Formats: sequence, C-alpha cells, structure tokens
Amino acid sequence: MSAVTAARPAWGRAPLLAGVILAAWLLAIAAELTGQVQWVHHHRLVADGMALWASLALFLVAWQVHIAAMMLPTTLPMVGLYRQVAVGQPHPRLARASFLSGYLVVWTAFGLAALLAMALLEGLGAHWPWLHPRPEWLAGGVLVLAGAFQFSALKARCLDKCRAPRAFLLNHYRRGVAGGFDLGLRHGAFCLGCCWALMLVMFVVGIANLAWMAPLAALMLYEKVGRHGARLVRPVGAALILLGLLVMVGPAGWPDPMVPHALQ
Repeated sequence: MSAVTAARPAWGRAPLLAGVILAAWLLAIAAELTGQVQWVHHHRLVADGMALWASLALFLVAWQVHIAAMMLPTTLPMVGLYRQVAVGQPHPRLARASFLSGYLVVWTAFGLAALLAMALLEGLGAHWPWLHPRPEWLAGGVLVLAGAFQFSALKARCLDKCRAPRAFLLNHYRRGVAGGFDLGLRHGAFCLGCCWALMLVMFVVGIANLAWMAPLAALMLYEKVGRHGARLVRPVGAALILLGLLVMVGPAGWPDPMVPHALQ
C-alpha cells in the first residue's frame, strides 16, 4: 500500500477542519452571488478609500479564507496522521493547534510577500510607458512562470514529500507544542514549494475569482493525493505555458481569461 493510499482514510479524522474548508468555500460563493465579492477578493496593497492598515487587515482576513478553501484540503492527510500520533502526548489539542499555526504562518508570509511584489510591479508599471498599457504581459508572464515551474526539480522534490505524509511524519515528528509548530513550518514549506507558482496566479486574477479558484484547488489537491497526480504535473505545465503565451500575444478582441469575471 502506497503512502498516499494509506493517508486517504485520515481525511475523515479532521471534521472541524473539514467544516472550516466548507465554510470558506460557502463564504466565497455567497460573496459572489450577493455582489459582495470585494470583501474576499481583496488582493491589493492599498484598496480605494482605505487606510493602509485597514487594507492590510482586510487582505489578511481574505487570504486566510483563501488558504482555508484551497490549501487546507491538500494537508488533511497530514493533519489526520498527526492527530493519530499526537494523541499520546501531553496537551494533544494544543500540539495540533500549534502544527496548524506553523502551516498557516508559512502561507501567510507568502501571501504578504506576493502582495508586496504585486504592488511593486504595479508601481513600476506606472513609470514604464511600455508596460503600463499592457497588463496582459504581467498576467501571461505569471502563467508562463507557473507552467515552467511544473517542470522544475524543486516542484518534483516538494511534491514527493507532500505525497508521502507518513514518511515525512516519521522523519520530522517531535513531541510537544514546539515540535508541532516546527512540523507545521516544515510541512508548510514543502507545501509552498509545490504550489507557490500556482497560487501566484490568484494574485493576477483576484484571490477569490471562483473561475480560477476551483480548478486550481482541484489541481493542487489531485497532484498531492490523486493516484496519478504526479503524472499530471507536466501536462498541466505545458497547458499553462501555452495559455500564458496566448494571453500575452492574443489578438485584439480575444477574451482575456485572466480578468476576474465578477469584475468585468
């Protein structure tokens, strides 16, 4: 039995997180259906009419919803296994909370870094006349980058770690709250190594754009837990590169797949 297959039953051992994931998706769907998508779609350093601190606070809230919807499903096998092995140590609930905190710290740091990078690129674009009228170059470039990363050795190494949660746990498990936090950081780092480029796409299309959110979430989940997930990586990479090139050089009037449909 493979490590991935063995990990699948662990999904049912984290009902609270499953509820959080469901709530995050329902919130994203409800926000779009009710026309309040701006509250979870926020992905700019400074929103119109907002102070910087308020804009950052709104982003952090929206980003946590986004992570709960897209990334927590991919880590449920690890959560289930950690719940099993941590049950015999002192304060197991606190250890589990510490593990999740470490995982979320990694992804929150990435979100802030990506937010600042996008703000910097937008600022540079305003001063570069050749780039400012061509936002499709940035959108297409991010897609090409995400596609190219699918072929990298780093992607393959990190995906191998994520697809074998039992082996990862055996190698890095330590008892206690600090051990749980360290394990969460390590697991989050490999998860980030698998998915950062795909998640970067969401900063171009809008972090709550359901038309991109759902397929990318399904892709990242299947890459990690699907029976043939590893075989899907390179074909997806080729498709993303092709789509990125089409976005960059597409003819006039060609529909832009990167524009958030809710904001068109």
